[in-house]
Amino acid sequence: MADGALEILGSRVDAVDMEEAQSRIARLLAARRFAQVVTFGSEMAMLARRDRAYREVVNAADLVVPDTIGVIYAARLLGRPLRERVAGIELLERLCAACARDGTRVFLLGGEPGVAERAGAELAKRHPGLSIAGSHDGYFGQEHDAQVIERIMTSGARLVVVALGFPKQELWIRRNAGALGEVVCIGVGGSLDVISGRSKRAPEVMRRLGLEWLYRLFREPRRLGRQLALPQFAVLVAGQALRERVLKQRTFRSV
Repeated sequence: MADGALEILGSRVDAVDMEEAQSRIARLLAARRFAQVVTFGSEMAMLARRDRAYREVVNAADLVVPDTIGVIYAARLLGRPLRERVAGIELLERLCAACARDGTRVFLLGGEPGVAERAGAELAKRHPGLSIAGSHDGYFGQEHDAQVIERIMTSGARLVVVALGFPKQELWIRRNAGALGEVVCIGVGGSLDVISGRSKRAPEVMRRLGLEWLYRLFREPRRLGRQLALPQFAVLVAGQALRERVLKQRTFRSV
C-alpha cells in the first residue's frame, strides 16, 4: 500500500484532495512515461471486490482518486477520513485549464459518435489556448484498438481522457499501456456526455449534499440495478471497519 493510501474492500485509494491530485498528475506528465489515473467510486469498489483482475488493474494504477461520496463516507467509517471528494469531471476541468497554460495537448476518447468532438470544442471554449489534439468515439471493438492507438500517438497528445465507462475504460487503458507510449491516461466515465451537453449533471446543491447519485437515478431509472449495490457496499465497509477495529484491539492487548 502506497504512503498516504487506504484500502477499501481490497482496493487502494490515494488520500489526495483536488489540488494534490492535480499536482501529482502534473508530475506524471513531466516524467514522460505511461501512467494511469483511476477515478474511483463505490460501484467500482464492489466490482473490484469480486473481480480479481479488475482489482489488480485499480491497485496497479499510478493514482487512484476518491470520485464518489460513497468512497468519502467509507473512508470516514474506516477511520481514515479523506479531505474531499475528487470528482472526475471537476478534475478534468482543472487539468484542461493547466494544459491550456502549459501547452499540453489533450486527446478525448469515448462517448457516442460526435460526443468527444463536441466536448473538445466546449473545453477549448472554456479554457482558451487548450489544444485538443484529437478525438474518437467509444464505439469500437478490441480489434480496432491498434487503429485508435495510432490515432492517439500521431496526435501528439500527452493527456488522454478515456470516457468508456467502468470497467471498460480501466481495462482498456491497462491492456494498451505498452502501446500508448509517454501519455497519462485518466478514466472519466460519463464526463464527456456532460461537457458536450448530451446529459446533465446534478445541481450544485445536490452535489454538496452528496445526492448526485439520487439525481442520476431519477433521470436514468435503468440505473436502479446498479444503485442497489450501494447498500451492500455500506454493509461490507462497516464489516471491514469492525474487523480492523477488533484486530487493532487484539494487537494492542498482545503488546
